[in-house]
Amino acid sequence: MKNHSLGSELNEYLCSTRVIDSDHPRIIQFANSVAPHETTDIARGVALYYAVRDGIRYDPYNVDLSVAGMRASDTLERKRGFCIPKAALLAAAARAMRIPSRLGFADVKNHLTTERLLHMMQTDLFVFHGYTELYLSGRWVKATPAFNESLCRRLKLEPLAFDGRNDSVFQPIGPDGRQFIQYVNDRGTFADVPIQEIRAAFEEHYPSLMAAGAYRIRGSFEHEAAARER
Repeated sequence: MKNHSLGSELNEYLCSTRVIDSDHPRIIQFANSVAPHETTDIARGVALYYAVRDGIRYDPYNVDLSVAGMRASDTLERKRGFCIPKAALLAAAARAMRIPSRLGFADVKNHLTTERLLHMMQTDLFVFHGYTELYLSGRWVKATPAFNESLCRRLKLEPLAFDGRNDSVFQPIGPDGRQFIQYVNDRGTFADVPIQEIRAAFEEHYPSLMAAGAYRIRGSFEHEAAARER
C-alpha cells in the first residue's frame, strides 16, 4: 500500500473513530478486498465508492442514531443503511487504505421519495443528508454513495457516478426532467459523525418518528419507490 506524507492538518482524517472505525478488521478486510490491485489513491477511492454505493442497500426505513446504529463496521455487516451510515462506511474504508476522508452534511429536499415516508416525516426536507469527501490528488472531492444502482433503476434514475476527480453530488433535475434533489443548507464537514447534532435536528424536524432516537418502518423502501413510479 502506498505511504503518504501528509501534513498534520490531515491527520485527524486518517484516524479511526468510534463511528468511522477504520481499524476494525472487518473494514480493513473489506477495503483490501475491493481494491487489491489498484495502484493510485484515485483508483482505490473510486473502487471503494462503487462497492459501498451498490453493495450496501439504501434504507431510510431503518434509522438508529446510536453509535452502534451508525458505526461503519456494523453497517458493513448489515449490508444496508441510510445516507449517513453509508457515507461513514466509505470514509472508514478510505482511511483503512490511507486515504484521508471526512463527512459532509447538507439539508436537502428530496422530490422522489415514497408517499409513506413523506407522510410519516410530515415534510420533504431531509436534514443532515450525509456524503463523503475524499482527499485525492491534493484536494477534497465529494462522493455521495447513498442510492444503490438497483434503487436508481427502479426510480428510472441514472446512478450517481464518481471518477475521483470531480464532485459527485445529486442533481436538482433527473434525466427525465423531474425535480430530484434540492440542496437548501450546508451543514459543513466533520472528522466523525456528529451524532448529538444529528439527533437534535432529527428530533426537531421529525418528532413523531424520533421519540426514542430511532425508527423502523416495516416494508421495503426500494419496492415502494418503484411502485410510486408506475
